[in-house]
Amino acid sequence: MREITAALATTCVLFALISPSSAQVKIGIVVSATGPASSLGVPERNALSLAPKRIGDQDVEYVVLDDATDPTNARRHIERLTTDERVDLVIGSSTSPSSLAMVEVAGRTQTPMISLGASRAIIHPMDDAKRWVFKTPYNDATTAAATVDHMTANGVSRVATVAVNDAYGEGWIQQFRPLAEKAGIEIVASEVYGAKDTSVTAQALKVLASNPDAVLVAASGTPGALPQAALAERNFRGKIYQTTGVVNADYIRVGGRAVEGVFIAANPLSVASQLPDGHAAKEAAVAFTQQYDSAFGQGSTSAFSGYAWDAVLIAQAAIPEAAKLATPGTPEFRSALRDAIEGLNGVATTAGPITMTAEDHNGYAPDAPIIITVTDGRFVVAN
Repeated sequence: MREITAALATTCVLFALISPSSAQVKIGIVVSATGPASSLGVPERNALSLAPKRIGDQDVEYVVLDDATDPTNARRHIERLTTDERVDLVIGSSTSPSSLAMVEVAGRTQTPMISLGASRAIIHPMDDAKRWVFKTPYNDATTAAATVDHMTANGVSRVATVAVNDAYGEGWIQQFRPLAEKAGIEIVASEVYGAKDTSVTAQALKVLASNPDAVLVAASGTPGALPQAALAERNFRGKIYQTTGVVNADYIRVGGRAVEGVFIAANPLSVASQLPDGHAAKEAAVAFTQQYDSAFGQGSTSAFSGYAWDAVLIAQAAIPEAAKLATPGTPEFRSALRDAIEGLNGVATTAGPITMTAEDHNGYAPDAPIIITVTDGRFVVAN
């Protein structure tokens, strides 16, 4: 695996040597290993370091780039990967804004891309560029629906929202608002903040003044803990909801006691051992948790490492099919690989089975998310 760690991609480290005589698949990876979304990108990079060096009859080379949580870097990196490195597949990036910046290049160069961002806008509405793009996290529309269902079941009628002012936060609120209104939930305040902000006191005071039953925070990574801490400091007693963007240990570390009792519609990986036998995600989730924790420490597996691993599982299922039709490193192989990914049916992942279609490049069932919470400093299935 070759990893280029600086945002300008000036340093190259070779992690895996590939036999030049074999038919080689080249996979380019863009993650946010530094910057505000590093709590997403680092576990994703870690997971991808466990990826197999051979899939089917093909050796596989991985080239890893860090976009430093900057969409401009993400676009620059996919340009390099598709033009200079001539990769067969791109995985990344960690965030929705960076992934959205990459979509046009994937389409123009006709290179299949598997995003690790949550925004439905990455793959919808379908067009000539997005037909080359797939994604592993549940769509924000899917988890927003699960969030609204939990709110209505628990008597929430007034909700305030606090979102990071980027494509992830804005997209989440765009999906949530009509679903909440349809369910009879009044949105009494809508506040925004920046991912690099160190205080949200003004936003917290406005939220409290609106007297909500619950507050929804839409943010990725550790910045998501900031509004929750500000509300806890002011003794807010209502329910707090977060999104899948915060499901990792760093969110709990930064938020501390303030994040206890939060509700999150999430994928099952963070609570894999608690899933009932027979749950559609349990086998793959438990297997990956054991593998990742063995490599990086007990309890270190997160939703984000799972997003990256699910991209590997997709590649493992699709590459052998594409290789039956074309040679890696050619436009014909990239096209065959895109078609193979779109044709996947019932492939097991850490978030549940996926079945792709021409209209759905996410592939999860609407009821795939589960509601989790934080109790005694760990994620658990909510009662």
